[in-house]
Amino acid sequence: MQAYLIEFVNLLLRWLHVIAAIAWIGESIYFVMLDNSLRTPKAAEDREKGVFGEMWSVHGGGFYHNQKYATAPAKLPNDLHWSFWKAYTTWLSGFALFVILYMVNPGFYLVNPNSPWGGPPT
Repeated sequence: MQAYLIEFVNLLLRWLHVIAAIAWIGESIYFVMLDNSLRTPKAAEDREKGVFGEMWSVHGGGFYHNQKYATAPAKLPNDLHWSFWKAYTTWLSGFALFVILYMVNPGFYLVNPNSPWGGPPT
């Protein structure tokens, strides 16, 4: 029964790891595209506020106006979106996979039981 449970957890962690990695890579590609598409702001007041670049885009019928600041503005919103959970989830699920695969049963993957170093301690 324990083997089935470990295999089920392994399967769930693999899917979590793959989905989180795809989301992380997609978000990284989006930010590279965003940085490469930035234009100097046309409004003088935006430049005075410290806006480094801006981009207008349309998606799903909505218009988006992204602005990039070279340094943090004087006042940040309360609902600031941080883009680190996808990377953290990928790393943590990968580490959990490492533990499930190699640390739960190290004799199966890491050490040959027939080698002089693979036997139980005497």
